[in-house]
Amino acid sequence: MVGAKRCLIEKGYARTTARDIVAASSTNLASIGYHFGSKEALLNQALLQANTEWSQALDAAMAAGTGGGRGMESLEHFEAVWCRVVRLLADRGGLCAANFEIFAQIQHAPEVRETLAGGLDEIRRGLAKTFLCDQADESTVRAVGSFYQALLTGVMAQWLIDPENAPSGNDLAKALRTIVHGITSAALSR
Repeated sequence: MVGAKRCLIEKGYARTTARDIVAASSTNLASIGYHFGSKEALLNQALLQANTEWSQALDAAMAAGTGGGRGMESLEHFEAVWCRVVRLLADRGGLCAANFEIFAQIQHAPEVRETLAGGLDEIRRGLAKTFLCDQADESTVRAVGSFYQALLTGVMAQWLIDPENAPSGNDLAKALRTIVHGITSAALSR
């Protein structure tokens, strides 16, 4: 599994061959079929395991500096969290790219889609809890988590396409301040 994860991150999902995995893991070609059934099944499992590790790192990055508590205390808290998340994206670019590769193929891999969908719900909840108090109702948790998941995916895409100009945590906080100010000003002028 370690060799498959390494290939996935270094070469991508589509460009990884069974021989690449064998070379990275010092095993033999037959072991892939014996243990996993196919190279795709092994890569799917490697992607799922790598995403679990990513999710744990993301949760740690989001919880860091909050004193163990959750909830959005301020825009400074938002900014600090997103600065850590963007640094994490930079460290895990290969995994981000592999995820976008599998997203394009997800209609043809129902087992991966189902597993990722289950993980997506967990990520939404974690994202929401980072920025909401624990008293939020289920509908609010889902809405806020979905918003932050969309933000995360968008930042990830921008980082993959143009890392030099992708938004930083500071940029995201500046944008949020501007948006909130615009909404507040419009509401007060009515």
